[in-house]
Amino acid sequence: MILPLLVIVPVIGGVLCYLAGLRGGTAPRGLALATLLFDAILLIPLTAAHPAGSWIAHFEAPWIPSLGISLRFDLDGLSLLLLWLTLLLGIASVLISWREITHRTGAYHLCLLSTTAGVLGVFIATDLFLFFFLWELMLVPMYFLIAVWGHERRMHAAIKFFLFTQGSGLLMLVAILALAFLHQRATGELTFNYFALLGTPMSRSSSMLLMLGFFIAFAVKLPVVPVHGWLPDTHTQAPTAGSVLLAGILLKTGAYGLIRFTVPLFPEAAHRFAPVAMALGVLGILYGALLAIAQNDMKRLVAYSSISHLGFVLVGVFAWNTLALQGVVVQMIAHGISTGALFILVGALQDRMHTRDMREMGGLWQTLPRLSGTFLFFAVASLGLPGLGNFVGEFLILLGAWHAAPWAAVLSATGLVMAAIYALLLMQRTFFGRPVKQRRLADLSARHRGVMAAMVAGLVGLGVIPQPVLNLAAPALGQLVQGEAR
Repeated sequence: MILPLLVIVPVIGGVLCYLAGLRGGTAPRGLALATLLFDAILLIPLTAAHPAGSWIAHFEAPWIPSLGISLRFDLDGLSLLLLWLTLLLGIASVLISWREITHRTGAYHLCLLSTTAGVLGVFIATDLFLFFFLWELMLVPMYFLIAVWGHERRMHAAIKFFLFTQGSGLLMLVAILALAFLHQRATGELTFNYFALLGTPMSRSSSMLLMLGFFIAFAVKLPVVPVHGWLPDTHTQAPTAGSVLLAGILLKTGAYGLIRFTVPLFPEAAHRFAPVAMALGVLGILYGALLAIAQNDMKRLVAYSSISHLGFVLVGVFAWNTLALQGVVVQMIAHGISTGALFILVGALQDRMHTRDMREMGGLWQTLPRLSGTFLFFAVASLGLPGLGNFVGEFLILLGAWHAAPWAAVLSATGLVMAAIYALLLMQRTFFGRPVKQRRLADLSARHRGVMAAMVAGLVGLGVIPQPVLNLAAPALGQLVQGEAR
């Protein structure tokens, strides 16, 4: 019963936040924090479980039996790691927006918790119709987070986000329905059960078309060049917590969907498509890094760097061997922490300076030593400094890609050099050199320092001792590589 509670509790907490917000005061903030902490407590006994196989927990109840739809949730090591990432970044989002959001705080925390609930459900749903329902659930409140609490061009960014994600989601729904009908034609049973749909017989052309339906939906969310156009504007205009949720966890749902659904459901079509997918991954690495170098807006720079870093994830998924998938898991967690932290710090700078333009900055190290030093840590983490989590993820991906497609590994590695360029340019233009203006600015607050300390510890731990994470994900990844079964 714990698995459905992980989704239900944030929804209930969000409604309570909204009702509390009608009375004013700070109650919604405390309620949101307590809700996410309670969800984390629910996850502790599942984390402590050590099953013999890859599956840790299971829940199933009828939902629409006449159509073969059920409320089915399953948890393995891969899902568990992403659930922890979601909850920890959700808690960080509440804490860093404690003072930033001053109007409609109840509605704001309702949207934040509803988005979190949808993401948690996506990571454990194993009924494809339920998966699609939760996929949509996480997108609608995110639209309102951007449209209501975003920056100057928030409506433009929110509409672009909605059109891209909803359009690709509808394409996935068509692919899900077609897969279920093909399975019914072959077996006489209408079901959306993920495990039953594995190995559904179909023609080569049908397999490729359906695989592309899933791939495009997840590629938009990852995002993959050339369907990335919504991301820079959305990140730039979203409130700080919205950017953290987007970069830290929503983008990871695209990677998770590729690992859990696209390749296992259509292995032969995915194998034929792998060279194209890996080429798109390499393109994203180089294109995202190049555009990051060209930016003056700090938020857009970090947004384009996300496109580059997640290109490694696409290369690793379609290399489809244990080393590469281990790297993908570590990269997803490390990217969520490091990029989430960078967006928090950019938001803190924007609050103090009322600009994101690096041309109006410079020499901030003397004025903001704590913020500057923390920014330096996450900047070098982003470029893949050895000893930190991002390095482990990218190294394992490149090693796995070398075994599958050496050309992809070689070209992807050039992205590491470009990452060093944009990360160091960001530091030089913002924190060093001659100050553009003389200012007196407040350094990081105690609340921000606490959040940053936890994120620093997470990246250092993941970089120095990644084995616990690899061990937790290993049974799930091994079963995926060999062919899912339950």
